[in-house]
Amino acid sequence: MTFQAWLTATVIAGMMTALASNRLGAHLVMLGALGVLLAARVIDPGDAVAGVANEGLLTVACLYVVVAGLRQSGVVARVATVLLGRPTTAVEAQWRVVGPVTALSAFVNNTPLVAVYLPLVSSLARRAGVPPSQLFLPLSYAAILGGVCTLVGTSTNVVVNGLLLDYNRAGQGPPLTPFGMFTLSPVGVPVALAGLAWMLLAGRRLLPARVAAGHDDDRRDYMVALRAEPAARVVGLGLEAAGLRHLTGLFLAHIERRHEVLHAVGPDEVVLADDVLVFVGVRDSVVELHQIPGLVPVAWDASAGARHDHRLIEAVIAPSSPMVGHTIRDGGFRTKYGGVIVAVHRKGERLAGKLGDIRLRGGDAVLIEAPPGFAARHEHSPAFHLVSGPEGPLLPRHHRAWVAAAIFLAFVVTSAAGWLATLHAALLAAVAMLVFGCTTLRVARQTVDWPVLVVIGAGIGVGKAVEASGLAAVVADAALGLTAGGGPVWLLAGVYALTWALTSVLSNTAAAVLVFPVALRAAQASGVAFEPLAMAIAMAASCEFTTPIGYQTNLMVQGPGGYRLGDYLRFGGPLTLICGIVAVTLLAARYY
Repeated sequence: MTFQAWLTATVIAGMMTALASNRLGAHLVMLGALGVLLAARVIDPGDAVAGVANEGLLTVACLYVVVAGLRQSGVVARVATVLLGRPTTAVEAQWRVVGPVTALSAFVNNTPLVAVYLPLVSSLARRAGVPPSQLFLPLSYAAILGGVCTLVGTSTNVVVNGLLLDYNRAGQGPPLTPFGMFTLSPVGVPVALAGLAWMLLAGRRLLPARVAAGHDDDRRDYMVALRAEPAARVVGLGLEAAGLRHLTGLFLAHIERRHEVLHAVGPDEVVLADDVLVFVGVRDSVVELHQIPGLVPVAWDASAGARHDHRLIEAVIAPSSPMVGHTIRDGGFRTKYGGVIVAVHRKGERLAGKLGDIRLRGGDAVLIEAPPGFAARHEHSPAFHLVSGPEGPLLPRHHRAWVAAAIFLAFVVTSAAGWLATLHAALLAAVAMLVFGCTTLRVARQTVDWPVLVVIGAGIGVGKAVEASGLAAVVADAALGLTAGGGPVWLLAGVYALTWALTSVLSNTAAAVLVFPVALRAAQASGVAFEPLAMAIAMAASCEFTTPIGYQTNLMVQGPGGYRLGDYLRFGGPLTLICGIVAVTLLAARYY
């Protein structure tokens, strides 16, 4: 190997070590690695910033805005609430979670989908009497499985497709076939079905029955007043028919109607427009109540009773958060976000030592004491994901729900039919969400996970260095030597295994962009089709279930579910193997 190849390999090894330690944000590590390679002149400035103009990265950025419109208009929450229902057993509860999430995540980015589902699944666990630890990990895994079914299911698929398009534009060889909307579906759907079958069969036996921090039974009751708007679906219905009589963890204290107060109302009492419904209940149930379209909060006065000035809100630190690696004391949380972290939980256990000296890591569950308005301001923050809170999420724009749904449907149809390139369709859909008021520019900016985009862009630059330094050729030649006796099927399996191994210690997008040039070189040297190898890279980079750092949603559920590393290995290890076998078998049968 040349000196540049050795240097690149050393930088990547250091990058993998830093990422595996989980002490610094992935975007900082990737930028640092790219900076070293640029300073050493392994790549030129043009290649270093090539990721910024990558079609896949730009598409991912647009999709964040599209999903923001779906979330803020209430489309995702409304669909999720209907599909979750009221299960009575653990298996039924798991199916109610994994089935709809898998279907939705085929078209909605995994991370915001899981963020929406976290408080809903928490409420579902209470209603069904199921330990939350038996639902949160299946939630993450189902989102991952659904993501491999379509082009827009996960950012990894979009990034790999962007690399294919970049190669074609460079004109370095015969053009490669880019992914269409459903190119991955013939393989991704069977992989998802096999994964769902495993989770439902093994879920009760292999998942822990554990109550995580922040999910104990010692919950404070809250009083909340909601006014029924004239267009609310509950108006004109009796309390029983409106579903307001048997809410878990809540009871209807009284109804304020004009100048009278109705106590001990019966199940047939009809809700009128502008009625103020006064509930008393636990924190998480109040969040669920806020999701009913047409019920809006009203200000409390002295006669109605005072609300607590501050609230305890549970959140999960995002792996790309700028707080990762900083102590609570030095992180400036109060200055930046207007709240105070009062407790931290990692892997379901309370940490020892002074609270201010704890260095935050991705996946830590925290309790935040915050004034009213905190949840509304930070619901879409990429720094942390709100799990529950007395204020509930940002009030949905229900009157724009059908508009948002129509825009998203138009995006799927136009990109799937090939009428527009995926980037063009995503850009138009993002603009439409803003123009038609499905979301606001402020929320859209907050929704975009900028550190994730930095990881993608910097990862593409590092991938360019792998290719330019000659390291890709060396690794590809070694892979060909190891798989020479088995033909293209063994090469396919080797690419899948290499991508999975890197994903277990890197981010999924970083692993994909690093393996892409290696696999491309191997395909060109052996004369086999590259399309199945590209599909293997996309799927292997997503189907990593054995560690919490392999995929962002795995970290998001770690704190709320109280999971330990052994839980991921025990439940996710066989799932990883099943998905790999199904994917490689179907790809080999379809293309070789």
